Amino acid sequence: MGTYITRRLLLVPPTLLIVSVFIFLVLRVVPGDVAHTILAGREGATALRPEDLAKLRTQLGLDRPLAVQYFSWISGLARLDLGDSLFHGEPVIQEFKRRFPVTLELAVLTLLISLSIGIPLGVLMAIKQDTMTDYGLRIVSILGIAMPGFWIGSLVILFLSLVLHWIPPIGYVSLWKDPWSNFQQLIFPALVLGYLLSALTARMTRSTMLEVLREDYVRTARAKGLRESVVIGRHALKNALLPVITIVGSQFGHLLGGTLIMEALFSIPGMGNALISALNERDYPIVENFLVIMVLWFLLINLAVDVAYAQLDPRIRFN
Repeated sequence: MGTYITRRLLLVPPTLLIVSVFIFLVLRVVPGDVAHTILAGREGATALRPEDLAKLRTQLGLDRPLAVQYFSWISGLARLDLGDSLFHGEPVIQEFKRRFPVTLELAVLTLLISLSIGIPLGVLMAIKQDTMTDYGLRIVSILGIAMPGFWIGSLVILFLSLVLHWIPPIGYVSLWKDPWSNFQQLIFPALVLGYLLSALTARMTRSTMLEVLREDYVRTARAKGLRESVVIGRHALKNALLPVITIVGSQFGHLLGGTLIMEALFSIPGMGNALISALNERDYPIVENFLVIMVLWFLLINLAVDVAYAQLDPRIRFN
């Protein structure tokens, strides 16, 4: 196992290097100029002069060859120096420290909601196979897969404001300062994301549970006279959840960037919200570093899932 983990970790730097080249080139191809955006914001679009643009581009280092710009960024990243925001002038690492805990909190809350909904529904659908309960819950799960998150989120906001005449508190409050306000701000986007993720979890749990319930050891457990709850919980569910772990791990990896739409809809100052603003402003350092961090997060989560899978199933061995 130690050799496998080491080998996987050694693959992380070259993977990030390839991804960084792709991110860097794509951002330079996308239309827009951060120097133009900065000057337009400061002086208005009609006050722009070519010499001002050229001077600001030189100050920001955007007039250098692309190879020089890339090497400067990637060498700083290797030293854990994320550079400064072109638009705001603040260190990117400070922006990351402010944004990452918010997104992580939303991601963890979403995952807990997803598991608390998806796994019980999946087990219930398997136990009640081909009954009205099964059909009804399958419709609910299919809707969760089919409906776009931004549409459900918009409906939630409309329902809260137009029907209940209430909206979550404006402005983010840390969990440690005011837990109740923090909960009010995050619970609704977490519920929307949790429902969307739980749909796939429920269907996967149902499929694996149906396979496990047909196994000989489950029939033996029932023949011994064990209660159905013991057979399901102790014998069937434990083995049925092994493939689900892969799905859940992948979902948690995607959540770091997948909360982007919900953060924008509910005005949550997480990494997704910062990424949208940076893209609009063509703030290359923030976009480049945040995307690389998201890729690194996903790689490490996948590794953790593989290790957990091997620990839960002794039949799996990595060489």
